[in-house]
Parts: sequence; C-alpha cells; structure tokens
Amino acid sequence: QGHPIEAATDVSMMTRAGVERIMRFAFKLARSRPRKLLTVVTKSNAQRHAMVMWDEIALQISKEFPDVKWDKELVDACTARMVNRPATLDTLVATNLHADILSDLAAALAGSLGIAPTGNIDPERRYPSMFEPIHGSAFDIMGKGLANPVGTFWSLVMMLEHLGEDAAAKQMMQAIESITADQTLHTRDLGGRATTAQVTEALCERLSGVTARAHSRGEDVDHA
Repeated sequence: QGHPIEAATDVSMMTRAGVERIMRFAFKLARSRPRKLLTVVTKSNAQRHAMVMWDEIALQISKEFPDVKWDKELVDACTARMVNRPATLDTLVATNLHADILSDLAAALAGSLGIAPTGNIDPERRYPSMFEPIHGSAFDIMGKGLANPVGTFWSLVMMLEHLGEDAAAKQMMQAIESITADQTLHTRDLGGRATTAQVTEALCERLSGVTARAHSRGEDVDHA
C-alpha cells in the first residue's frame, strides 16, 4: 500500500449454467410481455472472455424463442439509447454490475430512484424471492417523512405478480398510477411537498376505491 506501482484487481466469475439460467429467464419474461422484445446488454468488445461467452449463450438460447425479437447492445451505448430512444427498449438482460448502473438510470429517467421496484428472483422457485425498492438506505432522511414510498408499493406489485396474484397486483398498480398522476402527492424527490404518510394514506384510499369498483363489476378481488 502506498507504493508507486501499487496495483489492485477484481475478477468476475461467470458460469455457463448461471448465464444460461438468466438468459432463459429473460427470454421467457420478454415472451410474456406484449412486445416480445429483448435487448441483451454486453461489453464483449472490451471484456473479451466472460462477456464473449455471455453473447454466445444469448445467441444459443434465442433459438429456443423464435417468437422473441432480440438485439444486442454495448452497455455504454445502451445508456445513450435509454435517454434518446427509450421506446426501442422493453426487456433488458445484463450482468449484475451493468444492470445496477442501468437500473438507476432508468429510475432517474422515470423521475426518481424513490419510485423504482426490484426483485431478487429464483427462476426455479426453489428458494423464496425477495422484493424491495431499488434505492438503498437513506439514514439522512430517516424519520423526517421525506422518503418516497412508491418504490415499496411497486415492489409489492412485483411480488403479487410473482405469486400469481394478478388481480391484486392490477388493483395495486391502478392505485399507484392514480397517486403518481396527482402532483399534490409528489414527495420532495419528485419536486413536490407531500410527506411519506400523506402518500401512503392516499394510496390506501385509492386502493379501497379500486377494490370497491372491482366488487361492483363482479370481478375477483384478492385481499392478499
């Protein structure tokens, strides 16, 4: 330490089994969505070993999903594409490092890190999956009523979808869309003045309204 030629290195490890698993999950997810569109994010022009394998496996797995349209994008070019041509993107698959950066950019483009959800999913469902807001801890605003709770609510939507509770997920999402469309319910990170409690109370009220309307139409209502 402190030597003029001090050096450090980080080694990333990819296995064929791991890459095949995430690629297959990504193609299945893209297939389940209306546009059936997948972008494989890579950096194989610079990372000439692991990322080349990543690309090769993406091509191999794509043959199992002929109905999914897919393309490949370098991670740095993908950041520009997300800003300039977001409509050309739908489902993205990337390494943990690349996706960590891109997901924060996506959340910022949508308005704030405070609204984005995330899921740590076991595709085989052998172990429990975990859902949480994309942002980390913010001890500097703890207890001040400044945190945006939408990321937590949206994470619940993802969890309900994962559990097959589609009706409940839809009702929750409708309530979220209702409060985010109301500028008086924007927290400070979105340029508003609403508190965490105010947004939460409003969501509970909207959710009750969504549920009541579903009851009146005779739709299934899941109170999960």
